[in-house]
Amino acid sequence: MLLRLYDETPAHRDNFLKLVREGFYNGTLFHRVIKDFMIQGGDPQSVGAPRSKALGSGDVGYTIEAEFNSALFHKRGALCAARQGDQVNPEKRSSGCQFYIVWGKTYNDSQIAQLERQMKMQALQGEFDALVRERRDEILQLRRNRDQAGLLALQDELEAMANAQVAQKQLGKLSDEQKKCYRELGGTPFLDGQYTVFGEIESGLDIVAKIQAVGTDSNDRPLKDIEMSAEVID
Repeated sequence: MLLRLYDETPAHRDNFLKLVREGFYNGTLFHRVIKDFMIQGGDPQSVGAPRSKALGSGDVGYTIEAEFNSALFHKRGALCAARQGDQVNPEKRSSGCQFYIVWGKTYNDSQIAQLERQMKMQALQGEFDALVRERRDEILQLRRNRDQAGLLALQDELEAMANAQVAQKQLGKLSDEQKKCYRELGGTPFLDGQYTVFGEIESGLDIVAKIQAVGTDSNDRPLKDIEMSAEVID
């Protein structure tokens, strides 16, 4: 597979190039394959891992700040950074090494409309949660004072602010280009704005299709190990 990295996501680009040049990915596995969704790799613990070993938690000791860009989205063939979940990672920081390549599926107009509604609700919750974190001390003080009226007023204020931010940032909306890609090419649009997209496959999408078709165990690990190696082409 030939991958092109985006200049619009420089931190992810430079980190990926660094790891490739160091030979970090050589011998690691595509350890997680989910049909009609994606293939994931880059766990350093996957090198020579026995079948009994649980994979997916390996890292390089650091994370990367999210680099979201509405022009870069989860179309089929997109290269994206894996990360820990929102509960332990509210800033959506990326893994320093693990990545996935999107496969996904195609969507009709009705499904796209439903997705936009879901994405808007998700965006509203995300903006609201961020505002709550910013106003945490104020909320705790109101609770200590048992000021229910104050808490309700603050909640209304934060909800209004979250709605305004979603509208200003145009979150939960798919561009015409996104809609066209998801109709005709396929992808995983529900991940847009949640995980950093930092590259795409220039050629070799058929390889992803072949990996998508392999048998997997109950942990989504391929029954036959799929090792990778990587090099930088200048």
